Amino acid sequence: MKSAVETLNPTRVRLSIEVPFEELKDSLDAAYKKINQQVTVKGFRKGKVPARVIDQRFGRGAVLEEAVNDALPKFYTDAVNEAELNVLGQPEVDITELKDGETLNFTAEVDIRPTIEIPDYSGIEVEVDAVEVSEEDIEKAVEQLRERFASTSPVERAAEDGDVVTIDLEAKVDGEILEDGVAEGVSYTIGSGELLDGIDDAVKGLEAGGEATFASELKGGSAAGKEAEVTVKVSQVAARELPALDDEFAQLASEFDTLEELQADSRKRLENMKQYDQATQAQERVLEKLLELVEVPVPEKLLEDEINTRKHNLEHHQLGQMGLELEKYLEIQGKTVEEFDAETKEAAVKGIKTQFVLDELVAKEKLNVNQEELTEHLMRRAASSGMSPDQFAQAVVQNNQVQLLVGEVARGKALALVVESSTVKDTNGEVVDLDDEDETEETPAEAEATEEAPAATEAEEKAPEA
Repeated sequence: MKSAVETLNPTRVRLSIEVPFEELKDSLDAAYKKINQQVTVKGFRKGKVPARVIDQRFGRGAVLEEAVNDALPKFYTDAVNEAELNVLGQPEVDITELKDGETLNFTAEVDIRPTIEIPDYSGIEVEVDAVEVSEEDIEKAVEQLRERFASTSPVERAAEDGDVVTIDLEAKVDGEILEDGVAEGVSYTIGSGELLDGIDDAVKGLEAGGEATFASELKGGSAAGKEAEVTVKVSQVAARELPALDDEFAQLASEFDTLEELQADSRKRLENMKQYDQATQAQERVLEKLLELVEVPVPEKLLEDEINTRKHNLEHHQLGQMGLELEKYLEIQGKTVEEFDAETKEAAVKGIKTQFVLDELVAKEKLNVNQEELTEHLMRRAASSGMSPDQFAQAVVQNNQVQLLVGEVARGKALALVVESSTVKDTNGEVVDLDDEDETEETPAEAEATEEAPAATEAEEKAPEA
């Protein structure tokens, strides 16, 4: 076999491959054997039909077609390996010449990973929000805890803001009661915004036994997005009573004996949350700076596939679970289709560039992933997916995605390496030390590399087919 490579652009090549006919012998034998098992010829036992008879009855062309289809993937892969190409996705194959007994010539156009030069990134500087916890933040956190331990007691008066009402609901669209538009005994806190728009105004002022009708756009169910006439009937009004803010409350709501200890713990928790947010912000901004330093051509076909994948996941998974159509979602977001397409393309470009750059860093810095790091990452991914670690690990192995996880961890380490080499200051001008982050949590670097850049790796994982 002979092959030559022609560079079409920085991300695409054309392979020209010439195969002597004798190298097709194994595929021809396999083709005859396969056809033999599929046909019946009078006078011959099944599977024992001679090759010349198959040629006469079914045509030599059918055999050649079967043999070429069998052989092309192997010759293509051999040519890719010989040229040491880092291919992405499926090739576009064109058979240019097939002479029985002489030669097979074909071309294969395929996207490749672009050559990327990583410049010195040690001079990157970014600014992040300072970690500041105010007394107001602590009061708000403790108040939320009080809300969780609030008690309710029925009252004989009209419902007010903050009351908990027990209600029955009935929704009609075009005068017809919806099958999934009836609910009884629903507990609702007035002012929480957890149900339908307009319900707060409808129930306020009603006593037990009172009812009202209002118009509202349904958020889910069979008539999601449609205007409905909703009848609400109040069966009970209950006032919420918050526990006193004292040591007794601290003992009830936590492991602490005093309110002062509870407040101190709230401060510590808020500081930890803000530090984690700060680390996430630092890595996001360092990544943006890094991408600005590197020229990264993006393969057109890969970008097209990534855009389509993102749109499909949004429409058929995320929005589907909420019972929303894309058109309604864009209306809620206040975006046009053109704006949505532009944002999706921008995110896809960033994702692909992120993966290319971080993968190049992994190779340049010779970063490896050990078993402990892979296991920790698998545990985090399992938790975020709602699966047990064993179930998630089994799914990863069955779908041949172990290398995908390894790549995610490696890219996370690469981005963390860049952050360590960068100067990160907060809005107060203080240098931020990110080394104290809890290593048991998913690092922002891993999250960024995982969420932003799935496309190129998935494309590479697909076996090339002619």
